[in-house]
Amino acid sequence: METISKSAPEKKPVRRFKITSIEVLCAILLIAILGQSWLQQVFDVPALRTGSTVFVAVCVQALPFLVLGVLISGAIAAFVPARVLEKVLPRRAGAAVGVAGLAGVALPGCECASVPVARRLIGQGVAPAAALTFLLAAPAVNPVVLVATAVAFPGNPEMVFARFAGSLATAMVMGWLWAKWGKLDWIAERALRRMPDVQHGSRWKTFAETARADLVEAGGFLVLGAMIAAAMNVLVPARWFGVLGEQIVLGVLVMAVLAVVLALCSEADAFVAASLTAMPLLPKLAFLVVGPAIDVKLFALQTGTFGKSFALRFAPVTFVVALSCAVVSGVLILGGGA
Repeated sequence: METISKSAPEKKPVRRFKITSIEVLCAILLIAILGQSWLQQVFDVPALRTGSTVFVAVCVQALPFLVLGVLISGAIAAFVPARVLEKVLPRRAGAAVGVAGLAGVALPGCECASVPVARRLIGQGVAPAAALTFLLAAPAVNPVVLVATAVAFPGNPEMVFARFAGSLATAMVMGWLWAKWGKLDWIAERALRRMPDVQHGSRWKTFAETARADLVEAGGFLVLGAMIAAAMNVLVPARWFGVLGEQIVLGVLVMAVLAVVLALCSEADAFVAASLTAMPLLPKLAFLVVGPAIDVKLFALQTGTFGKSFALRFAPVTFVVALSCAVVSGVLILGGGA
């Protein structure tokens, strides 16, 4: 008599529901819609209204350019092989820094857009000194920023040349400083990871995945930086800046710090600086050169992209170099900026 062996039924894998950022965002939006009237009462406080306005303004100004940056980052990862970048850029770090600085002229964008692009360049084998030069040059010397500066200062066209000179000098000096003293140990391993060349059939998939990952990662730190900028705008009294019109040295220092705190987009900061009619041109120039180089939003983005060890070293040196270049270009081009 034959015995028929019955095999045990296969267990189907149990799918576990995983909460992602999309579900969290949808839940927050649903709560905001259902509790709209209650939220209006809670936030009906002058300080909170001011803070929320600044927060939304920073995010709205920066988000389109952040999207532009991650799209360019995805395009570099998917369509630009590493060997092409190695042929375009000079092998000597000093010469590569010069080329990267001038490349910033051709790419409109703000500091939010330049961070993921710089990270992708490093991942494609570009020397960190050149990538960091591009990170600082692209948001400060591109045509959109220069045209905005000319429109904001119609009676002072020399401000355009002073801003271009100060910002380009900042980017190139930082690139050369990194080439001489920078260490790869300061950059997070994920930012240094070499990206392999993509096969032809999967380029669009790589483009979409890279852009999505960079947007999610950089967007979170953008929100964090915007929250810090909003809090500082509420906590620092406006009257503190009313006594700076006749104190040029103190005015330069305060405007440089203000640029770090306000975290404005480089396409909009010229109009903010021009609105401070009591301030001389030199402090306004310091505001325009320092802001795109380092602010709380950019520091948060750099921390998330390149690591805390990098940001804690790179940000203070960038501030000092940017402030020095702004003063030198202001004295030479603006004649002191009175």
